[in-house]
Amino acid sequence: MPANKSGPAPKKKKKGRRGRLVALTVVLLLVAGIGFGAYWGVSTVRASFPETTGSLKLPGLTDPVDVVRDANGIPQIYADTDEDLFRAQGYVQAQDRFWEMDVRRHMTAGRLSEMFGKSQVKTDAFLRTLGWHEVAQKEYDTKLSASTKKYLQAYSAGVNAYLKDHQGSALSLEYAALGFTGDYKPEAWTPVDSVAWLKAMAWDLRGNMQDEIDRSLMTSRFTQKQIDQLYPGYPYQRNRPIVDGGSVDQATKEFDPKGTPSGGASTGTGTGTANGTGTGTGTGTGSGSSTGSGTGAPRGTVRGATAGVQAQLSSLSSTLEQVPALLGPNGNGIGSNSWVVSGEHTTTGKPLLANDPHLAPQMPSLWYQMGLHCRTTGPKCNYDVAGFTFSGMPGVVIGHNQDISWGMTNLGADVTDLYLEKINADGYLYDGKQQPFLTRQETIKVAGGDSQKITVRSTNNGPIVSDRDDELTNVGKDAPVADGAPDRGDGYAVSLRWTALDPGKSMDAVFELNRAKDWTSFRKAAADFEVPSQNLIYADTKGNIGYQAPGQIPIRGKGDGSYPSPGWDSAYKWKGYIPQSALPYEYNPKRGFIVTANQAVANEKYPYLITNDWGYGARSQRINDLIESKIKDGGKVSTDDMQTFQKDNSSEIARLLTPYLTKIDIKDKYVRDAQQLLSGWDFTQEPDSAAAAYFNAVWRNTLKLAFGNKMPKELRVQGQCLYVRPASDTGPADDQNKLVRECGERAGDTAQPDGGDRWYEVVRNILDDPNNAWWKTDDRPGHPGLKNRDQLLAQAMKDARYELTSKLGKNIDHWTWGRLHQMDLTNQTLGKDGPGFLKDLLNRGPWNLGGGEAAVDATGWNASGGYKVTWVPSMRMVVNLADLDKSRWINLTGASGHAYHAHYYDQTDKWAKGELLPWAFSEDAVKKAGKDTLTLSP
Repeated sequence: MPANKSGPAPKKKKKGRRGRLVALTVVLLLVAGIGFGAYWGVSTVRASFPETTGSLKLPGLTDPVDVVRDANGIPQIYADTDEDLFRAQGYVQAQDRFWEMDVRRHMTAGRLSEMFGKSQVKTDAFLRTLGWHEVAQKEYDTKLSASTKKYLQAYSAGVNAYLKDHQGSALSLEYAALGFTGDYKPEAWTPVDSVAWLKAMAWDLRGNMQDEIDRSLMTSRFTQKQIDQLYPGYPYQRNRPIVDGGSVDQATKEFDPKGTPSGGASTGTGTGTANGTGTGTGTGTGSGSSTGSGTGAPRGTVRGATAGVQAQLSSLSSTLEQVPALLGPNGNGIGSNSWVVSGEHTTTGKPLLANDPHLAPQMPSLWYQMGLHCRTTGPKCNYDVAGFTFSGMPGVVIGHNQDISWGMTNLGADVTDLYLEKINADGYLYDGKQQPFLTRQETIKVAGGDSQKITVRSTNNGPIVSDRDDELTNVGKDAPVADGAPDRGDGYAVSLRWTALDPGKSMDAVFELNRAKDWTSFRKAAADFEVPSQNLIYADTKGNIGYQAPGQIPIRGKGDGSYPSPGWDSAYKWKGYIPQSALPYEYNPKRGFIVTANQAVANEKYPYLITNDWGYGARSQRINDLIESKIKDGGKVSTDDMQTFQKDNSSEIARLLTPYLTKIDIKDKYVRDAQQLLSGWDFTQEPDSAAAAYFNAVWRNTLKLAFGNKMPKELRVQGQCLYVRPASDTGPADDQNKLVRECGERAGDTAQPDGGDRWYEVVRNILDDPNNAWWKTDDRPGHPGLKNRDQLLAQAMKDARYELTSKLGKNIDHWTWGRLHQMDLTNQTLGKDGPGFLKDLLNRGPWNLGGGEAAVDATGWNASGGYKVTWVPSMRMVVNLADLDKSRWINLTGASGHAYHAHYYDQTDKWAKGELLPWAFSEDAVKKAGKDTLTLSP
């Protein structure tokens, strides 16, 4: 595959960081054999490759441990005690992935500046403010079980044993480069380093925080009614929730999956109002377009968030974008697919379980495949498990053991709230009384520069995140608020309440899942999986299937978490958490299958508010339909069928919109030729499909015309400049003299409209209303306004034709979706932040992919930012509970994190084609598949 050549290199920083990049440049030039010294470069590369055969000493073991690797370098570990098993796991993961582990722990601790210099200070300051590592330390000290601590200690000892004998180039190429500067050496691994990884996972799966910000930013342009139209309710009648029915007994607080629901959600549904904080909008008495007349502000409205709040929320959003998103861009696209089919409907007679989490494409893949086996299970050794885990964390996160299998998708619970805080130099206001800040001092060490100190301030709602950006010092300076709000003074700060900032027991849950034997022990483990809140599906070798919604999900006082709340009013404080017993579950449902793909968990009558910002069910309903079409009239689902379902790339929005597009009378033959691609198209998005390329370009341009150009600059793509009416202008809509040039400020992968299935619903709701105001655009110089749906769709088809001509050429016979829709695998550290040729050496790609946004084969892209793939099925697995050795799996890249190792990305081509690898589990099958065996001895 050709190397990734996309993207400009960012500016280099002075001294420390520059020195590292220069040093790395020298090393990699040698590695590539450019000029003299090629032999030294090759030897440097090979120095970090792990030993996979023979025998090595691993101090602290009680008995020998065998590490069997297959043809893809995937390790299966065999030991006689739990501690030996996890000690060996630490050693083996360090062999393959220590650079990744080291960077990740520096990120979770807010210490990236120690490795990469001054450019990371702002990110570190924000992460120190959140205090992930501090919370992880509290978890380890006060919450985790003795056995979990013992396993974490053993794992750390294994990592450190590897570090003791490997430094510099023996660890990786990256350390060889860093070694030239002489001021960085990896320190010992600690158990807290492993626990903190769960905080990074929780951050990337934190729910609707970005939606909360976006809705508030929209108030400068749209009325509350308009914002509600852009966040429609979940289509319960069309897209099935995970759990069909059920009810909660209000006396016992227990969920009954067979119960009959009564009443509605106790805290209400829908986005509602702005919770009295002044960040929402009221409806004015004047007249004007219901969509705000093009890009200008809605006429006759009372604006909710004016300049001060707009600036602070936009700046906060920008700050969030700088935090490394290890899992992917947070928002509608982050999710996963999982489903399980009971043996009643399978060719094997036992359940089949599938899972494919959708995360950012990166090099190496976030996942690490592994088996952890006790030679004899018993009191001394409890584990016989295999699956996908994270480098730097013991145990298996998703997979199966000898009795059960489980999968995960993001539940999407609203577990974060932003609070406006009335502050002064000494403290903050709460229920009319001044309260002192809780403060702590943090020192950020900077490679090649002076250390920097920050003060972290917190209220009883959480850390003040607005302290971390100069633009946030006058938060809320001009924000209108509800009656009874405190005097503005110098404005409001913004604090963050988030469940992951409370110590929990999720690390316990990982080990409990790994050794669970049945539905009861599985549910007990799920109860401890507090953060992040995940949908957990289940199957066992006895034929049972199930689902459990776990997680620490807040119960609010006033407000529903859709907008920032007034931190000075205790009425908006969290009142507790939804009881674990009341969270939805199913066990052997009558329909014989369970699908979770980020849709609503329960129906609209569920009495607790989990979130108002579900995924809208495009993927989940497609999977439901695929299974039902297979099992109707007694049909059976095979392992091959499960694999085929995972690659389904049908587009729901194409199925909905295409009939309207093909009926429009296009006069221009040049555009009409492209339009005819859609005639007879089956709505699949294969990599070689010209119709898929054209439709997705039409969809992108439809969204841009109807919604994108009307968004506030804070939500539009950075650098996209338009002439618009100022948000503060309430003059006549036809006044062309007051247009100002306004440029977008949002990164392409998080801009709006993103084109996800929320936007499917937005368009569906207005599609049969050809004169709806959203279809209309303002007259602008050189751009006459569009007056109705068909005019806008015709313009979108024209714009798409010319856009693809510039990208793919004039000849539509040469167009393919894959040429537009490409995936690059990017090294998440130096592959992003070095000179162009350095990226070429560390990164891989592009791959031309099929699939698309909200398809089951969810190769996501942001319609505002372009067609580039921004999230993918980061791994795929199908578990066969009738014969575990006939299960299948695939990783996005490979087992190794070493750039020139044979297993760096040896699974990617197969992954791109939808292929899966055999997944050996039993000892005989593992030995048969084994290519290398390493014995670790005491």
